[in-house]
Amino acid sequence: MGMGSAGGGGSRGGGRRRRRTAVMSEINMTPMVDVMLVLLIIFMVSAPLLTVGVPIDLPQTSANPLNEEKEPLTITVNTKGEVFLQETQVQVEEIAPRLIAITNSGYDERIYVRGDRNVVYGQVMKVMGTLSAAGFRRVALVTELEQGS
Repeated sequence: MGMGSAGGGGSRGGGRRRRRTAVMSEINMTPMVDVMLVLLIIFMVSAPLLTVGVPIDLPQTSANPLNEEKEPLTITVNTKGEVFLQETQVQVEEIAPRLIAITNSGYDERIYVRGDRNVVYGQVMKVMGTLSAAGFRRVALVTELEQGS
C-alpha cells in the first residue's frame, strides 16, 4: 500500500515506459538513387531507338562514325523507293521546300541520306541531286559499321 505513484510502476503502463522517438529529419537517398539509375538505364536503351523510325537495311562500311550532338535531319529511301523526311513520307519534289522551311534557309545544315541496300541506286542519286540543286552542301550518306571491324 505504500507503492502509489512514487514507485513508477503504477498507472503508467505496467512498468514500461514509452519513449518518444525523435522525428527523422533526413531524406533516405537510397530509394531515390535506385529510381534515378533505373530511369537512366531506360533512357540509355530507348534513346538510340528514337532517332529514325523508318526501318531499312543499311549497307555496311568500315568508315568511322560522325559524332553529332543535335538530332540530324534524315531523309530515308526504303526498298520500295518511297522517300521519308524524318518519319513522314514525302514526294521527291517536296523535299527541298520542306527542308528550307525546317532549316530556316540554313544551307549549312547537315542532312543524312539513308538508302536501303536493295534500293535502286538512281533513286538515292535523285534525292541527293534534289538536295544539291536546292543549295544544300552538307549531304552525307549513312551506312552501318561493317561486321568484324
